[in-house]
Amino acid sequence: MVLFAALTLAQLSGAKDVATASFVGAGAVVAGTAGLLALAGWHRARAARESRPPGARLQVSIGLACAVLGGVLAAAFSGRGWPMWLALPATALVMVALAYGIERLVLRRLVNQEGIILFMATLGIAHFIDGAGQTIWGSDIYKVDLGLPKDPIFLLSGVFEGGLLVEPTDLIAAGIAGALVISLALFFQKTRTGRALRAVADDHAAAQSVGIPLNQIWLVVWTVSGLVALVAGMIWGAKLGVQFSISLIALKALPVLILGGFTSVPGAIIGGLIIGAGEKLSEVFLSPVLAKTFDLAGGGIENWFAYMLALVFLMVRPQGLFGERIIERV
Repeated sequence: MVLFAALTLAQLSGAKDVATASFVGAGAVVAGTAGLLALAGWHRARAARESRPPGARLQVSIGLACAVLGGVLAAAFSGRGWPMWLALPATALVMVALAYGIERLVLRRLVNQEGIILFMATLGIAHFIDGAGQTIWGSDIYKVDLGLPKDPIFLLSGVFEGGLLVEPTDLIAAGIAGALVISLALFFQKTRTGRALRAVADDHAAAQSVGIPLNQIWLVVWTVSGLVALVAGMIWGAKLGVQFSISLIALKALPVLILGGFTSVPGAIIGGLIIGAGEKLSEVFLSPVLAKTFDLAGGGIENWFAYMLALVFLMVRPQGLFGERIIERV
């Protein structure tokens, strides 16, 4: 989803090499999505008051009308793109609509299925979304301009000779990631919806038996995932450009979760720090040793270090550093 979110943002913000037709299509998708979501909310409110809810024909008509209006407004920009303050919420709206479609078309049909089935369905959906984004908008490298400073800065020059070279984009990304983690932690711990999400993650059958609406919870999960993917795609798109390798970077979240524990938010934070520091340290210190000992070319260790470390943890401590150890007795 990270790649799809970044591609959508790049299209709406109007990269210079984006074709006018693609831009108009993206604008139509955003406007049509807004119309359908607004009408869906009205539909549910009216259905709650009436025994016979209105049909879906009106929803489709208004959605198409909004799509046409969005295409016309996008064409008025002549491919120049929307300002970032408008492109960001528009992309967030697309991610919400995507979450709604995933819940309606896929997850609703997988209620009460085994966890491995849901996991494989999630992987399939993620790869399909990334591939669909490239099919629609192409696999060229797009640029997302957030107006962030580019000149590197030097830190701790009095401690290390020459100091540490740090890009301002990395510091800003770290601050955004920290704020996002704190917000999600408070959401999961303090809100009613967050506690319901944790209950479903622990045992969705038991959560459903006490009245937690599983379909609504899955919609919230994919909505939050889409918004987090948008933030990640925005940062990585500004740093590396929007390209296929972003999806490979996002895949490293899996070994981070394995290392920290699937049931622990602090574990995910610590696991991310260990993975990030371990990749760089292994590239600096382990790569020359392996190259000298086994007569190898060296390099590239940080591409597979996270997965090998996750494999070791799966063999030694499958629940991760802070995960709960579950013992099933027959």
